[in-house]
Amino acid sequence: MKIPKYTLLCLLFSFVAFSQKQSKQDIATAAKKITVYTTAENTRLRLSPTANLFFSKATQPLETQLAIVVEPRKTFQNFLGIGGAITDASAEVFAKLPKDKQQEFLTSYYDKEKGIGYSLLRTTIHSSDFSSESYTYIKEGDKNLKSFSIAHDQQYKIPLIKQAIKTAAGKLTTYASPWSPPAFMKSTNNMLQGGVLLPEYDQAWANYYVKFINAYEKEGIPIWGLTIQNEPMAKQTWESCLYTADEERDFIKNYLGPTLKKEGLGNKNIVIWDHNRDLMYERANTILSDPEAAKYVWGTGFHWYENWSGGEQMFDNVRKVYEAYPDKKLLFTEGCVERFDASKYQFWPNAERYGKAMINDFNNGTVGWTDWNILLDQNGGPNHVGNFCFAPVHANTNTGELIYTPSYYYIGHFSKFIRVGAKRISSAVSRSALISTSFLNLDGTVVTVVMNDSDKSITYSLMVSANQAEVVIPPHAMQTLVY
Repeated sequence: MKIPKYTLLCLLFSFVAFSQKQSKQDIATAAKKITVYTTAENTRLRLSPTANLFFSKATQPLETQLAIVVEPRKTFQNFLGIGGAITDASAEVFAKLPKDKQQEFLTSYYDKEKGIGYSLLRTTIHSSDFSSESYTYIKEGDKNLKSFSIAHDQQYKIPLIKQAIKTAAGKLTTYASPWSPPAFMKSTNNMLQGGVLLPEYDQAWANYYVKFINAYEKEGIPIWGLTIQNEPMAKQTWESCLYTADEERDFIKNYLGPTLKKEGLGNKNIVIWDHNRDLMYERANTILSDPEAAKYVWGTGFHWYENWSGGEQMFDNVRKVYEAYPDKKLLFTEGCVERFDASKYQFWPNAERYGKAMINDFNNGTVGWTDWNILLDQNGGPNHVGNFCFAPVHANTNTGELIYTPSYYYIGHFSKFIRVGAKRISSAVSRSALISTSFLNLDGTVVTVVMNDSDKSITYSLMVSANQAEVVIPPHAMQTLVY
């Protein structure tokens, strides 16, 4: 068949234009500088700039090479943020620091340039285990909530939240979680040791969330959203309350969702589950498959403590929820290293636990990641039931010293460089010696985070489009590549 001359000219022009476009893209990538930041065990490297590299034209990698292949044109979830929880414990410890150390602490977490740029914040609705005592915002027995007051929080917690927001340039996505309803609303008449919400208090408890939101927003603290209940399947020695999947679904569908809407708070984001990855798929199926409940739900929150049973962390369950309910979001709502031991402030596996979890959770569809307490004292508290834990930063309240653990820096390899609104992009590692994730920021910069938990230094090729660069990562290290 004879092709008309005009058609041949059009095809030729299209091919040349496409080739030029591809060539320009490749040249643009090749011209970009790669800035490498590294944190490594047994070195002084802590989020330190360690190399400036440039791309060269890529060649076919061999099977003997280790490559990280990034494809920026394949995009996934939008990034909400990274942060931690301001609890009573964190706020009480902060209040004991000298003024200069308070400022250092705020800068270290919330300043984008001088710190690690936290953009997400969780707080508690009245007390949790990380409070000096159990308390609520009402007088016991006040089912009409006439005595509702957040005066308790105005002493320590609210001032710290306000300073955090200010340091974060005026914006910090803030959400709140309850550990237990007031004792009189529960089957056990006790805030501790589990128990369930009595049906006759469903509406009063829904009204309590509304009161909380309105009170905090009156203080100038915008509330982005709520989780229904912290760890609804765990009977704890501290504040806790149990919900089956059906009970949580019905509370959202019949009480909390309609109440928020009626009170003009329908824009607040409701997060279900707020417990470990183990049963998150079952909980999501029950609630999100019910249209009348799902219409009120933003997404599913989860923790990382499922290895209490002796098994491994169930990262794949995050992906299964992501695949089954792609119109809903995923949010890591809590994780910390348990069983505080001051001799392990610099224990590197604690940081690697963070790195492994964050990379896997983001690669499986998570939009945001929230650490637990942002600050604890030299005893891993205060905690009114002796459940002492690690935080990324500790303060010795006797000396005023701030102690930065490796976990702080590992979290910073994500939070300092991946900005709100970024999109996760496709990337894969050719060998199991490294794990990695990549994001595309709104300004066009790409961020690739790489972790090496082996005892050996590893050389790898970063391959982007038709270009590559050779990078070396030390043993037991985290790297962020910005390009």
